[in-house]
Amino acid sequence: MEIQIYNTMTGREELFLPIELGEVRMYHCGPTVYDQAHIGNMRTYIMADLIRRTFEYLGYRVQQVMNITDVGHLTSDADEGEDKMMIGAQRTGRSPWEIAERYTQLFFEDAAALNILRPYVVPKAADHIPEMIALVERLVGLGYTYEISDGIYFDVSRFPAYGRLSGQTLGEMRAGARVEVNPEKRHPADFALWRKATPEHIMQWDSPWGRGYPGWHIECSAMSMKYLGETLDIHTGGEDHIAIHHENEIAQSEAATGKPFANYWMHGRFLRWDKDDRRISKSSGEFLVVGDLVERGFDPLVFRYHCFTASYRVPLTFSWASLESAADGLHRLRENVRRLNDETAGIQPTSPPAALADRFRTAIADDFNAPGALAVAWEAVRQANQATDAAEKRALLELTLDFDRVLGLGLGDKIAAVAGEPLPAQVATLIQQREAARAACDWPTADTLREAICQWGYEVEDTPSGTRWRRIRPRET
Repeated sequence: MEIQIYNTMTGREELFLPIELGEVRMYHCGPTVYDQAHIGNMRTYIMADLIRRTFEYLGYRVQQVMNITDVGHLTSDADEGEDKMMIGAQRTGRSPWEIAERYTQLFFEDAAALNILRPYVVPKAADHIPEMIALVERLVGLGYTYEISDGIYFDVSRFPAYGRLSGQTLGEMRAGARVEVNPEKRHPADFALWRKATPEHIMQWDSPWGRGYPGWHIECSAMSMKYLGETLDIHTGGEDHIAIHHENEIAQSEAATGKPFANYWMHGRFLRWDKDDRRISKSSGEFLVVGDLVERGFDPLVFRYHCFTASYRVPLTFSWASLESAADGLHRLRENVRRLNDETAGIQPTSPPAALADRFRTAIADDFNAPGALAVAWEAVRQANQATDAAEKRALLELTLDFDRVLGLGLGDKIAAVAGEPLPAQVATLIQQREAARAACDWPTADTLREAICQWGYEVEDTPSGTRWRRIRPRET
């Protein structure tokens, strides 16, 4: 099936043509593990996960690589400020290595909670210093660099295509540069490939230019090319990477190889606060992590559902009200799936309707249109609710679960969890008391007990076959 991708490089949707037939080589800029990733970061990784799931659903073999930046990323993407890992170490009193291990673990815990599949290869920057040094040496040999007091820099004037991704010229970059830019640099956009370390800098290695550590940008080029080759099919990241980090990756990679670095560039837009339209970021000093959502009683997959209410190419507004709305939508979808599963258990399904399956594939193949794909999943549920034949209901349910291979909302997991989940003794007692109150037509007591059950995080449903219960978010008192 043909797949259309919006390519940041060209500013338009293009037909995806892989380097190797039936295969996709994908690289994603991973977290800098000096602090916990916030939910704005996680929106970008949900986007990358959707891309991988879509390709695999449509029959491609995916080689997915995502790096871990545990050295070299300064507080400013433009080679200014301190090393983020060193700042994290100073903030916590731990070593940079301990900081990296701690926040790498937390990142993957949050990713798992959001049902983000772990990339097949997750290289750490600190484990690939030899590859980075070799790439810098290659650029030095080709005449693309110069050395100043604090390191080896890439000379952007030697790469005429610099600025192609962001649409900026070198003249515009110079005009917009800050006054305090390193005066030794030939051009404000020149960037460090290797930085010379001061004695107190903990993370440093031997190199042909003395003890030091890599620049942030060289890391992604060295690791992506090691595992995916000199030209990638797709490179993704957040929109904040376009103007500096990805421009620099392109320049150093293509200067070294003489080949295109990536055929398709994809960027996720920011997650923004509803109150003042600022993007959620660590630099603002105000951000939320997945654990904050859980503390408010939200299943992390509610945030994933929320992300799918808009294209990755448009900014998404976050508020607690919008998350409540997403929670309601995901809850209703899960409840429909659970009920349809109960109604059709053991039924042999008919063939699933081809039209719905085609609509779903068309949606995801259109630049990974998550809102469109989610709408088709809801349409399958609606048709299942209207169907009078149990075998047709079952077929539509199984089609919905098949769609969830891409959506990743854990619909099938929830069926299994509800089926095997034990009911706490306290809640079971409240349900029994409520049934007794209803039998005695004591409706005020029954209503009070229903509210008490909700406080525990459960909801009861009265049906002709008896009382059903299900998990919900505990109500705040």
